[in-house]
Amino acid sequence: MQYRRLGSSGLQLSALSFGAWVTFGNQVGRDTARELIAAAWDHGVNFFDNAETYANGEAERVMGDAIADLRLPRDGYCVSSKVFFGSTRDPRPTQRGLSRKHVVDACHDALKRLRVDYLDLYFCHRPDPDTPIEETVRAMDALVQQGKVLYWGTSEWPAEKIREAHKIARLRNLQAPTMEQPQYHLMHRERVESEYAPLYAEFGMGTTTWSPLASGLLTGKYNNGVHQEGRLAQQDYAWLQSSVLGEPKERRVERARKFTTLARELGVGPAPLAIAWCLRNPHVSTVMMGASRSEQLLQNLEALDVFERLGEAEWQRVEASVAM
Repeated sequence: MQYRRLGSSGLQLSALSFGAWVTFGNQVGRDTARELIAAAWDHGVNFFDNAETYANGEAERVMGDAIADLRLPRDGYCVSSKVFFGSTRDPRPTQRGLSRKHVVDACHDALKRLRVDYLDLYFCHRPDPDTPIEETVRAMDALVQQGKVLYWGTSEWPAEKIREAHKIARLRNLQAPTMEQPQYHLMHRERVESEYAPLYAEFGMGTTTWSPLASGLLTGKYNNGVHQEGRLAQQDYAWLQSSVLGEPKERRVERARKFTTLARELGVGPAPLAIAWCLRNPHVSTVMMGASRSEQLLQNLEALDVFERLGEAEWQRVEASVAM
């Protein structure tokens, strides 16, 4: 395993991390979760990502139980949660958003579900138009001062709002956001590579990127349409179809077919190839993987070898395979 600093902070995260979105609490129960986390840990993964809204809080319970069963040393791993959407299907006004109340309540709930005394990373899952950013920054700073959160950050925030949070933190001598959690893969690059570009040097921001496989698109799973076993066929995630498959003009499925064909020519799996591509960006602190089976996880971990083995000529071919 390789380890990278979280932006300019001193925290070192495994270059590949493991997230619970979609799988834990839905497809994956406690026994399988324990197997997956054990396999990840045995291969050097030290960051496990979660959120209050994943399976309405059940994902955090499953992860917390699995980590407790494995008796992982608390000083050896990092765990995260995210706040905004709430953990119930129909949240009341105080059960969602980034008000001081919900930020604090959600943190306490995450601590209980994950069975830990503090969160290593705590993200504002989306910007909240109904809450002043200063209120959210102050709430996060208070949690840091109380030792309940070590680093806080944002997820899918526009650059200007991240900049505003930093300005408030600097003026009020408060803890500023350390990291952003954006979507990043071969077909979704603009925000990480362009919009956030000034933030890395100016504020030392790190990134914990998600969806390196474009929700399975880059594995070739949807080359011949959406099948029953795919994530896009699940009722709770049907909304993903339009964003993953894209508009007809984007030709995403056609580009995915070219990518998977190239992977075969290079003698590597499309999944580790797509993940390895993400690792090439020096501003990516960690690439979050998801898996519902140990075989998937182990294949994804091959990305480290692919990252080291392929040369610039091969990477140029990868870029060309998905070009518009």
